[in-house]
Formats: sequence, C-alpha cells, structure tokens
Amino acid sequence: MHGQVRAITTKQPIPMIKVSVYRDLVLVEHTFTDTEGRYDLAIRAGDMVTVRFDTHETLNNAHAWHPSVVANAMAGDTVPFDRCLLPTGHAAAEDSAVDALSGYLFAAALWTDAEQNAAYAHAAASRLSSLKLTSRALQEIQQRLVDHFQAPS
Repeated sequence: MHGQVRAITTKQPIPMIKVSVYRDLVLVEHTFTDTEGRYDLAIRAGDMVTVRFDTHETLNNAHAWHPSVVANAMAGDTVPFDRCLLPTGHAAAEDSAVDALSGYLFAAALWTDAEQNAAYAHAAASRLSSLKLTSRALQEIQQRLVDHFQAPS
C-alpha cells in the first residue's frame, strides 16, 4: 500500500504524517511520510483495512494538521492511496470538516490509556478548538470531542 499525503489547501506534499493501518481497531502497521509526502507500507493486497493519517504528538507538526481516516479500504499495491489533509486554523468546507472530525472520532475509539495518550489528547483538543465550523450539528460533535480529549485522566 502506497500513496502521497498533501495539503488540501495548496496541494503541497506534507512530510512526517503518521500513516497507520488498522484491522478491527488493531494497529497492523504504520510509517511516516517522507519529504515528498510519500509513504509505503507492506500490507497484504486485498485486506480490508482502516487507514489513519495524523500527526504525531512528538513532532513539530503535532498542531499543524487535522487527521483523516478511511474505513473499509481495500489494500492494494497497484493504485496509490493518496490523501489530502486540512491545515489547522482554516475554515473548512463541510465535507472537509466531517473528514477531520471522523479522524478525531477514530482516535477517540482507540483511546484505551488516557495517561499514555495525554500528549495526543492535548494536541487533539488544541487542533479541534481551531476548527472553524458553520454547521450547528458539526459544532456539537466538535465540542464533545474537545471535552473528551480534555477530560482528566
């Protein structure tokens, strides 16, 4: 499985994005994008997986990008699996906002050890707070996610 991660606003490649592949909420493999935003993972072709694109809390870009997640993806090696991420602090079209919120929802589903995930929670709450939404329904989801990530451990 391979592809490239770019900014949704400029189409420029994004380095150091963590690309993680899950099967049934269990991490199978992960890697980071290179300077050209490219990644390559050894996943068996034909496997049904969920792919998460996110920053890592220990890197300089921890607060720069909203996550994205694609569920029920068919792993393959012939067609690139590309993704565009929304930078933080930008107004989002509703489809981009739903994509980002889905990324945070998936991260919340993986939440098992609050202490271990404290750095991610801090970065997630900060990024979520900067997401500019116009839909009341999406604002409510956003606030619940912020509350979730700010909850004491």
